[in-house]
Amino acid sequence: MPRMKNTMLIAVLVLASAGTATAGGQPGTIGVGAEFEISDIGGVSVNYDAGKFHVGGFLGFNDPQGADNDTIEIGARFFYHIASTAMSDFSLGGGLGIQSANTAGGRNTNLFLEPGFQIRAFIASNVALSFTGGISIGTIDASNVQITADFNGLAGVHYYF
Repeated sequence: MPRMKNTMLIAVLVLASAGTATAGGQPGTIGVGAEFEISDIGGVSVNYDAGKFHVGGFLGFNDPQGADNDTIEIGARFFYHIASTAMSDFSLGGGLGIQSANTAGGRNTNLFLEPGFQIRAFIASNVALSFTGGISIGTIDASNVQITADFNGLAGVHYYF
């Protein structure tokens, strides 16, 4: 949970430093915030809204107390808007995430492919809360494959300008 607190703190600082905003969910707008994938990797993120779809990416870093246990996470998402209103959209798409984790046995590289859906609700014209669910297909250093499903969902927040 400390990683989530650090990421949200960074996102709040970025949001607080932004200037005048225009409406999110509109073509050509950019959102900054924090978002996590179904596999629970994520971090500070940027989304570009193109109208019919939105794409985004994230970067995360975690170094909890202890020696040799840091992780670096990077990923990208694409969601096509199936239905939209002035203040929300429902999208199908997915994401790809890469996690480099330092463990007692050395550094592992984990790859996650996550098809799913996303609902974004604009609580203001430029602030979106998102809920994502779907299936996570993960490989661990190309030696193990794990498939999980999470329909409890993961949340994200983005400030559009």
